[in-house]
Amino acid sequence: MRVLLVEDDELIGSGVEAGLRQAGFTVDWAHDGHKAGLALDTTQYALLVLDLGLPRVDGMELLKRLREAGNDMPVLVLTAKGTVVDRVGGLEAGADDYLGKPFDLTELIARCRALLRRAQGRSIDLIRYRNLTVNPAARTVQVDTTRVPLTSREWAILLQLLTNPGIPQSRSRLEESLYGWQEEIESNAIEVHVSNLRKKLGTGLIKTVRNIGYVMEKP
Repeated sequence: MRVLLVEDDELIGSGVEAGLRQAGFTVDWAHDGHKAGLALDTTQYALLVLDLGLPRVDGMELLKRLREAGNDMPVLVLTAKGTVVDRVGGLEAGADDYLGKPFDLTELIARCRALLRRAQGRSIDLIRYRNLTVNPAARTVQVDTTRVPLTSREWAILLQLLTNPGIPQSRSRLEESLYGWQEEIESNAIEVHVSNLRKKLGTGLIKTVRNIGYVMEKP
């Protein structure tokens, strides 16, 4: 899943970016509010991790613009301002969760996963689909009782399809979920990864929607 991180502190931002990538997220990192606004206008993200004290465009202003535009993406706010007034202001402006600095990286990742579960209508990490059992936190997949190893790209595609059941995902949408700003999109990569997933998980799980893309039907 693709996450937008908005943080102007180089040390904090690099640590959060590395942690999110290690946890299996695709991460774009914007260093100021203006660049973040442009990214939000052009790319569909699953989650926004937002610092409030930003140059050019303040984080609170960015959050208000996001909600006024009707974007209901989950937002985790990071800030050094830890007073009750600041927390209430951020939540009332549209934040879904609030984490004060300094913070533990494992807690941040856990909160990100919790926000995504809530947005997807799930209360636990496990996703069960037909004979699949998927654990996003542990990044494991079982077919019946057999664990099946997946590459990071295969995992990202599977999760994108599983969390959007019945909604066809175009090639460009799948590419968005796999590749960040600094990564080169490989030719025919989506087709290759889907083919490998079918071999590993079973041919009937992922359907091809002609002239659109791929879908996993609603159970």
